[in-house]
Amino acid sequence: MEKILIIGAARSGLAAAKILKSFAADVILSDAKLESEINFDFSELRGLGIDLRFGKQTEDLLRGVKKIIVSPAVPIKIPVLKAAAEKNIPIVSEVEFAFGLAKSPIAAVTGTNGKTTTVTLLGLLLKEKFSRVGVGGNIGVPLSEVALEVGAGGYIAAEISSYQMEATKNFRPHISAILNVTPDHLKRHGSMEIYQAMKEKIFAQQTAEDFLILNHDDERTREMIDRAACKVFFFSRKSELPEGAFVKNNSLVIKFNGATRELCTIDELGIKGGHNVENALAAAMIAFLAGVEVEKISSVLKNFQGVEHRIEFVREIDGVKFFNDSKATNTDSAIKALETFAGHIVLIAGGDDKGTDLTEFLKLVNERVDYLILIGDAAARFKSCALEKNFPAEKIFDAGYSMVRAVELAKKISRPPQIVLLSPACASFDMYTDFEERGRDFKRIVQEL
Repeated sequence: MEKILIIGAARSGLAAAKILKSFAADVILSDAKLESEINFDFSELRGLGIDLRFGKQTEDLLRGVKKIIVSPAVPIKIPVLKAAAEKNIPIVSEVEFAFGLAKSPIAAVTGTNGKTTTVTLLGLLLKEKFSRVGVGGNIGVPLSEVALEVGAGGYIAAEISSYQMEATKNFRPHISAILNVTPDHLKRHGSMEIYQAMKEKIFAQQTAEDFLILNHDDERTREMIDRAACKVFFFSRKSELPEGAFVKNNSLVIKFNGATRELCTIDELGIKGGHNVENALAAAMIAFLAGVEVEKISSVLKNFQGVEHRIEFVREIDGVKFFNDSKATNTDSAIKALETFAGHIVLIAGGDDKGTDLTEFLKLVNERVDYLILIGDAAARFKSCALEKNFPAEKIFDAGYSMVRAVELAKKISRPPQIVLLSPACASFDMYTDFEERGRDFKRIVQEL
């Protein structure tokens, strides 16, 4: 019986542990946190005979271990993994584990922003052709779980983060896409160069039989074609392309083998904003290459209304609309949300500060935001930088670590035609377990006003 160690007791680690146990492996699941610090009932895993280890991770964990599977949240630089590498124990990501299980082709999407919207839309598009479609990865459902559920004869849409690629060596999707690359997760990766390298690993194992979709409008992604061994197609919101997906005469089109096929106009597209035009172009190009008919792609694009926590309409109160954009965990994503509205925004921002440059974000804040309400760890830095950029001090409010106070302040000061937008430009870990919990709390408070 092969002994396998799983590091990280989050969603993907838990899924991998149960799957491996069903294959009769000897499974150890380890997490650096104490069991009391993890909001999960481990009784089912204990009942399955999985060896649970919590707290400090020492080299004793490695005794007899033949392979290690790493959860995305776990950096590969931690001491126990360094020791494993020195002992030549194979270390793989849960994504790579899932790839080994998959019997259907995978379409994998990465990028700093837009992944969840694109992959959710892609899942719907693929269902127009395949009876068995799975959507998973960084989107909330472990990819290994999805791979088993789909089995053979279907298709898998995978959202892939840079964290998931750190310990990945042989992952080979049939179709991959990189939507954009802007500064994010630099605390983890150390530099933009390393961060981009993690993104590029998504196509590193692809061959001439596979496809890569790249954003022609993003300089970093555009030049990735030079390092790809597979067939590359571009998508573009700004330029007409000789081949690929782009906007022509206000319509989304795909040009392939000399023929141009119209999908829908920008006005007909169900999801609004320039960034969503890009997401739709990417998803449509992937679906087209997977064999989905153009007419069916067109229908889905017109009817898809977006995903939870991404510029999500919550409620209108006294003529003021409230929007939840909790998924904006970086400044680039928040900029895209601000660009969606013409102005008169009451913005709730802040949270777990990633320390990224605020220049472009605050330029748009000055142009479109009437009042700035700040929360969490980032509040002090955001306020200081906003004042440096001449945003009026009397229009900045500090709500501390209270979403209730932030929402109540927004309700008190907002008047039509203003809108209230939660678009934090920060992670959520100073106040919440993830951006989903933050977004749902915001919606709950708004609904209770």
